Amino acid sequence: MARTPQPAELTWRGIALGGAITLLFTAANAYLGLKVGLTFATSIPAAVISMVALQRLPGATILENNIVQTIASAAGNLSAIIFVLPGLVMIGWWQGFPWLTTAGITATGGILGVMFSVPLRRALVVESDLPFPEGRAAAEVLAVGSRSRAGEADSARGLRILAWNGLVSAAFAALAQTRLVLDSAGTWFRVGAGATGIAGNLSFALIGVGHLVGPSVGAAMALGLAIAWGGLIPLLTAEQPLPDVGLEEWVSTVFRQDVRFFGAGVMGVAAIWTLVRIAGPVLGGIRSALAAGRARRAGAVLALEERDLPVAAVIAVAVALLAPIGWLLWSVLAGTPLEGQALPLIAGALLFILVVGLGVAAVTGYMAGLIGASNSPLSGVGILAVLASAALLLGLFGRAADPQSTRALVAYALAVTGIVFGVATIANDNLQDLKTGQLVGATPWKQQVALIVGVAFGSVIISPVLNLLGASFGFAGAPGAGPNALAAPQAGLISALARGVLTGDANWRMLGWGAAAGLGLVALDAGLGRLKALRLPPLAVALGIYLPMKLVLPLVAGAVIGTLYDLWARGRPDPGRALRMGTLTATGLIVGESLWGVAFALIVYLSGDEAPLAVAAGADPAPAVAAGLLLFAGSGAALYHYARRSA
Repeated sequence: MARTPQPAELTWRGIALGGAITLLFTAANAYLGLKVGLTFATSIPAAVISMVALQRLPGATILENNIVQTIASAAGNLSAIIFVLPGLVMIGWWQGFPWLTTAGITATGGILGVMFSVPLRRALVVESDLPFPEGRAAAEVLAVGSRSRAGEADSARGLRILAWNGLVSAAFAALAQTRLVLDSAGTWFRVGAGATGIAGNLSFALIGVGHLVGPSVGAAMALGLAIAWGGLIPLLTAEQPLPDVGLEEWVSTVFRQDVRFFGAGVMGVAAIWTLVRIAGPVLGGIRSALAAGRARRAGAVLALEERDLPVAAVIAVAVALLAPIGWLLWSVLAGTPLEGQALPLIAGALLFILVVGLGVAAVTGYMAGLIGASNSPLSGVGILAVLASAALLLGLFGRAADPQSTRALVAYALAVTGIVFGVATIANDNLQDLKTGQLVGATPWKQQVALIVGVAFGSVIISPVLNLLGASFGFAGAPGAGPNALAAPQAGLISALARGVLTGDANWRMLGWGAAAGLGLVALDAGLGRLKALRLPPLAVALGIYLPMKLVLPLVAGAVIGTLYDLWARGRPDPGRALRMGTLTATGLIVGESLWGVAFALIVYLSGDEAPLAVAAGADPAPAVAAGLLLFAGSGAALYHYARRSA
């Protein structure tokens, strides 16, 4: 019997388009991340761009579009390496970003992330009920565009919802940059001898993500907010009065210096618990992958969705990568006071990267499944990784006797963390992409190859972009930084943490209290599970504590809106269609703001001005806040009303 021809999937034009988008998005994301500490998700904008670019070409398929977005999605996550590597410049270890070392750290970590996520696919994507909000959203974008071209009326209606929501979301984000309306609101007030506040971004993308993550994650993050802002901040501000600053700066300082470390402690325990919970499924996934490999060698024809990269190839690539990683680590040590101890340092680091890297891949993949790749707190993972790597060095060698040796140990800890961080960023992204692929019927191994291609493209561009930005602006805290230096907040924090551990100045008190709270949250979630009640995933609670309230509050609001909409939809004559229209509404909100994020990052970069569109800068903010709240609430209500009419 002749085999049915497979639709085009991994094509040269798809690789070229995905690579071009990756180069552009990596550069834009690197600048935005160093400027304001945030990056934007690239998979969904890439899916939209791919559909527009390929739809009129002969033979274009949904699977080819999926490969393009898979390659380009590496940009959004791989560019997060900027949260670690600028620390080497800030401590004066590097004067710039050497291309080979920077590209090598980025590429080896990224490819290891792809390899580690192969066995995790079956455990977290196939056999779990994690929502993977951005993976589902990207699949909806691809599916609606594909079916609409085929002439299905229902999909055409869905495409209109997607387009309208995207347009409104992008328009509001663009209008906010003029400062005619403000896209955030907050108030700060005293609580006894302390203080706290309520703040939120007016972000349609976060509302959309909240809709997709569902009630369990939303409730858990709300609990995290209550712990951080209803308990910790009032207590800690009362304990640490700052009479010379305003309420907002007082609260923000305590949040940054103490509460985030408490959240990191909770996150560490929650991450370990997550590893314990998914260890069985991960081992089952490995056994399943091995069984699939044996069946393929025996001549069996596996279903497309079961075809991962062979386990033997995954192991071979992971082991082969140890050689270039060892060389990269040697290049950091060469010519330093630590050169004579290079062998134990490199051996310990390689073992650390393999063991911790696999654990980090599992945890970041799980977090991406909970709240999406763009909202996953990779800086929190970076904090835990640098604490662990610095603690390992401290355990092996103790505290250095002279400042130069301490600086060398800090640099080495940052290099090791950079590789582990590369693993984290790509695993965070890869599993989201594989969820999209599962929903559209893609071949896993082709997506895994596509992501390696994306890692290669992104690694090539990172060093030139960082050198350009460093030469143009400099980095805050680095030698010779000027008044317009890029803040690079995460890189500054992570390098300070490495130095703190190696010199004995880390905030162990809050990390310890956070770890104790994490144990209590694990017990609470287990008890709720036995009672068959709404679960509160400890990692989601940790995110609610660790992330700024302005990001968490709209996400929780989106979860409430999505839950209410879904309850309404399930009572409709055609609940499937009603639920799908709600998903497309949320997806459109994410798409619009994400595409605007790409455009705005380019405008900022080309203009050299962090607020290039501001026409009302310096005006009284009260009217702009009120206008923003009214416009945001009114637009959101109108969009959900349109979704209900279309259902």
